[in-house]
Amino acid sequence: MSTEQQWDYSFDVVVVGSGNGGMTAALCTYEMGTRDVLVIEKSDQYGGTSSISGGGVWIPGNRYAKAAGAEDSFDKAKTYLRQLITEEEVPEYQLDAFLTNGPKMVDFLHERTRVCYQTLEHYPDYYTNLDGAMAGHRSMEPATFDASELGEEWRRLRRTHPMMHIGGRIGITQVEAAVFVGQQPGWMKMAGKLVLDYILDFSWRLKDKFHRRLATGCAGVARLRASMLDRDMPLWLNTGMTQLIQEDGKVVGLEVEREGKTLRIQARKGVVLAAGGFEHNQQMREAYLPKPTDHQWSAGTLDNTGDAHQEGLRLGAKMHRMDEAWWCNTISPPGEEIPRLSIMEKSYPGSIVVNPAGERFSNESQNYMAFQLETFEKHTEENPTYPTWQVFDADFRSKYFVGPIYTSQLMPDFLVPWKRYEQENFMAKADTIAELAAKISVDPEGLEKTVGRMNEFARKGVDDDLHRGESAYDRYYGDPRMEPNPCLGPVAKAPFYAVRVDPGDFGTQGGMVITANAEVVHEDGSVIEGLYACGNCSAPTLPCYPGPGATLGPSMTFGYQAAKAITGYQD
Repeated sequence: MSTEQQWDYSFDVVVVGSGNGGMTAALCTYEMGTRDVLVIEKSDQYGGTSSISGGGVWIPGNRYAKAAGAEDSFDKAKTYLRQLITEEEVPEYQLDAFLTNGPKMVDFLHERTRVCYQTLEHYPDYYTNLDGAMAGHRSMEPATFDASELGEEWRRLRRTHPMMHIGGRIGITQVEAAVFVGQQPGWMKMAGKLVLDYILDFSWRLKDKFHRRLATGCAGVARLRASMLDRDMPLWLNTGMTQLIQEDGKVVGLEVEREGKTLRIQARKGVVLAAGGFEHNQQMREAYLPKPTDHQWSAGTLDNTGDAHQEGLRLGAKMHRMDEAWWCNTISPPGEEIPRLSIMEKSYPGSIVVNPAGERFSNESQNYMAFQLETFEKHTEENPTYPTWQVFDADFRSKYFVGPIYTSQLMPDFLVPWKRYEQENFMAKADTIAELAAKISVDPEGLEKTVGRMNEFARKGVDDDLHRGESAYDRYYGDPRMEPNPCLGPVAKAPFYAVRVDPGDFGTQGGMVITANAEVVHEDGSVIEGLYACGNCSAPTLPCYPGPGATLGPSMTFGYQAAKAITGYQD
């Protein structure tokens, strides 16, 4: 048996990981009466992939949707999900626990902490053709937050991805991003106001180069961390878990490396694993994920290397869906540490995405998860889908952003670093489609044929091959100024351009199987006492990605469930 002297530190609960799921678990545990809680974070910044992300949280029937008058229900949401998710993929208890407790989690945080969201009225579910789908209101995004309210903790907050910033310094919401990137009506006024607010904030300019207004993922994390600071809850950075410690089969603590020292931390009531996926562990990717695979294509946090997965496997935890990830094409500009998600760019009219044969193989405007799954499904050695290129013309270049490339009015061609981009096989430009094809090693006849076919589709407004623009989700990132189909435009005006898009992800999906109370289970279904999990180190609740925020919604919900199980709280 252990003695007190064996531990360097002792807490009731230790949470591994400082993203939305981990901090939700910690805050809820505190508010439910168990207040001796420690959160540890491997990185020198807190927030993980949650902070990098758009911050969307998919919770059917949430309070913000109800306040806006949206009509939703448990049965409606479950009808929608069961058309996408089989019982084998996600058991009934897990789906029911999410749908039942997600709204309760939102209420709990809203009523007791600084956590506050806004409903996304016009952001539809990803499969709007199915029964029970909704055209909006199931996803929320964090209300913006003033960084000054974090004090010095602001400097340790992981920023949302640069793609969600104007000029790399001014964070924008998801709603603003759709207007700004698509150059929709009012975009200049919106951007001008944000830039002016930034410039005139003289006192903050002396402290930091970033705008004090936080948005999207880092705003959600900041609200959680500010709530922890209100309660004087500790968060240790530069502290990586190396081993879970068991006594008589029960997890009673963990060993960590903190600033070069090995420490043993007791967890009297439990350990909650919320440490993300294994997207940046190339060995694990090659062992589990479909090919082609490369951790450099992932937009997940670089520290996500499967630490929790490996400990779960060592303890005999049951694992599920280890061959899946939260797929999304990524754009990897030379010189940028983390790839950009290609969500909006390829959906706008006037571009196509092609394989080495110069052929389209998937509907560019459909949701990113479905597009990427089709990429893997159609990839063969004889007819690969990779390298993959987004091809567009001068008109498209004048209207829309593609990764780091602003419109030609804001970033004329002479400002684009062509030499480096072409040398690193990232971007190309040519006066004809055939010349462009030669530069990117794509079959010229195939590309010319595909462009010609798309131009005909654009003229009549119907994509006979891949049905682009037929669903509400397709049209969400379309351009209403383009008629007759907001997702279809010609690729006809020279010069022509191509940007490489990679089969990336924003995190792996598989992990430890959990109960409705977020308890980790053995292969035989018995509970590993004292061990809980949520987020990307646990088996997914919404593997099909039914709507925006389908990772953070369950992560936070099962963080809440873990807190209830640990404390005995009844909601």
